[in-house]
Amino acid sequence: MPHWAIFTETSTPVRELLYSFLHGPYPKGFEILEHKKGVLFSTVEIARFIEEELRHDQKILTKNKAQSLQSMSSGERKKALFSHLLSQNPEYMILDNAFDNLDALSRKYFVETIEAIRNSVIIIQVLSRSSDLLPFIEHYASWHEYHLQLLETVPGVKKPPLDNPHNFDQPLPSSNKKSVYNHPTLIELCKVSVSYEDKPILDEINWRIAPGDFWELKGPNGSGKTTLLSLITGDNPKGYGQDLFLFGQKKGSGESVWDIKKQIGYVTPALTDRFRGYHTVENMLISGLVDSIGLYIQPTDAQKKLAAAWLSILGLEDKKDRYFHDLGKGQQRLVMCARAMIKQPLLLILDEPTSDLDDASAELVVRLVNKLGKESSTAIVFVSHRKEPGLCPQYLLELLPTEKGSKGNVLK
Repeated sequence: MPHWAIFTETSTPVRELLYSFLHGPYPKGFEILEHKKGVLFSTVEIARFIEEELRHDQKILTKNKAQSLQSMSSGERKKALFSHLLSQNPEYMILDNAFDNLDALSRKYFVETIEAIRNSVIIIQVLSRSSDLLPFIEHYASWHEYHLQLLETVPGVKKPPLDNPHNFDQPLPSSNKKSVYNHPTLIELCKVSVSYEDKPILDEINWRIAPGDFWELKGPNGSGKTTLLSLITGDNPKGYGQDLFLFGQKKGSGESVWDIKKQIGYVTPALTDRFRGYHTVENMLISGLVDSIGLYIQPTDAQKKLAAAWLSILGLEDKKDRYFHDLGKGQQRLVMCARAMIKQPLLLILDEPTSDLDDASAELVVRLVNKLGKESSTAIVFVSHRKEPGLCPQYLLELLPTEKGSKGNVLK
């Protein structure tokens, strides 16, 4: 049974490649797939099923469960999709970056489950990170500039350029939007617990974030990381009545959600999907100053100057008039980080910022984040299931699941 690994780059979308594998014409060397039944294991498929649940109240992946697909963790969603796909009795399965957003235990589960079916199902692994390569695969190809090339060996890991501008060695620009804050604590949780119906999520979490701190937040799928972040951003009503302090105010003391959010920059891969219009890269950055999805006012000269300074740091000065959606995924992620930082918020939350990126692009994001952590007064919370090489946080908060909910373990 032949199995393939196809190494992709962030700069070249894989949509066209996936379509050809599922519907034809089949790429040269993959003619064996013709007349066979194929299925796609991808976060795109999960998003499609979530949309079905929300729009039509049609539960497919979770039809035998009380919990909705949207409320599940990344690992639980992927397990539900994988089980559904296997029930279709496929002859080949395309794995599109299958291990993104998975903790070590979930990765182990999927590797073992995939290995168990490899004698009956052809596996085509499409991957961006070389460390995700399944051990039993012996056929390789690369997808570069919309061209599929068969390879005899695993390609070497590409490194980002070491010369300017990707050293990000220019000083961070200053913004007149920068908040003035004199309190020694930004965020503080004192024995905060959260449960939903009879399911405990967090158990007596103690966490203090001071101005300028650089934190990494870790924990297995379903441990409550998303719940914890939603408490910090003011979106979770479970924060009321607890010892939760946000930017100098106790939760529920008269602050609005807007009062909280204006102090926070937020980056998540899913946020990119909300920018569906024709927004230039320059306008994308400036929209971070006014907290809007796109820019619908005439920018000032000062705003344009500030955006130009950030584009210079990113090495994207020549892209300022390009449409944001025309950039490669790695460049989009850098722009989103700069957009979140352009107003110099008190707190920057980076939720899986390297998800779906290749090794070189992920390294660039980590370099930029390290610079922000070292040179700015903004506190940073970096969330990822991967151990990103080169990331330099000062502190680590690890969520450890128990029967009573996840406990918090702080390491320095």
